[in-house]
Amino acid sequence: MADRRIVMVVGGTSGIGLATARLLVEHGDRVVLVARSEARLRRVAGELGDRTTWAVADVSEPDAVQAAVDGCLQDHGRLDAVVSTAQAMAYGSVEQVPHDVLAKVVEVGVGGTGNLARSALPVFREQGGGSLVVVGSLLGEISVPGMGAYCAAKWGQMALVRALQVETRRERGVHVSLVLPGAVDTPVYHLAGSYAGSAGSAPPPIVPPQHVAQACVRLLDRPRRAVHVGPGTLLTRTGFRLAPGLYDRLAGPLVGRIALRGPGVPDHPGNVFTPRPDGESERGGWTPDGRLRTAPGRRARWRRR
Repeated sequence: MADRRIVMVVGGTSGIGLATARLLVEHGDRVVLVARSEARLRRVAGELGDRTTWAVADVSEPDAVQAAVDGCLQDHGRLDAVVSTAQAMAYGSVEQVPHDVLAKVVEVGVGGTGNLARSALPVFREQGGGSLVVVGSLLGEISVPGMGAYCAAKWGQMALVRALQVETRRERGVHVSLVLPGAVDTPVYHLAGSYAGSAGSAPPPIVPPQHVAQACVRLLDRPRRAVHVGPGTLLTRTGFRLAPGLYDRLAGPLVGRIALRGPGVPDHPGNVFTPRPDGESERGGWTPDGRLRTAPGRRARWRRR
């Protein structure tokens, strides 16, 4: 099968990124995986086969992002698309989350997206076309207590992507798209930092990462400004915008019962500063109704402390 595209997948060793990389390889594209852990990159590239190469980079570091793009051009001669799924997460109120943790979470989402744009868009212009697909979140359109750092990152990321869309609208063949999923069955909840006294968990309804990956790949074929993935996102967005008083009354109790229903944990930064390759995988073990599988054929519901 002839090569269709050269696609860089940032955050491609876990969750949505890994699902997207796998789907692209199945479609005959060549994939350049970008993530922070060399060991994990080697393992995933080996699993995906010889249509996959990799580069170690923290998306929040502009020189590392530029080196990854330059390496792709040296190895393949072109870069047709970038799909970015990288994002760190930390639970806790704005007062609970330390300054450096909040700053890093925002830097990954906002600064990392800017770094990718500065490195990839000039390549797309020179080639006469290319696509940047950024995976944001429903929490880029609403805000919830206990996840202020993540919401800030995703709101800022969405604003940056919209600015990029306006700035590139007259450039033929250059596309910037945004994917906005709700809860997804990935390890991000297990890998997140927490300063809230308990571990985070995925709020139902939960979709598999393959659903988001399919949306990303469709945008490479048929670019659009933004797409939402997952049931319930429209209702949640509508409530946040049109009934803010009711939303505010319900949000706190619901976050405590659903998003922070995990076991008690001491304060920790999770993978915000350092990758945890041992905790990475394509799926996180969540069922659509928000239960966490503990063993094959068994399910366990976490209880509030």
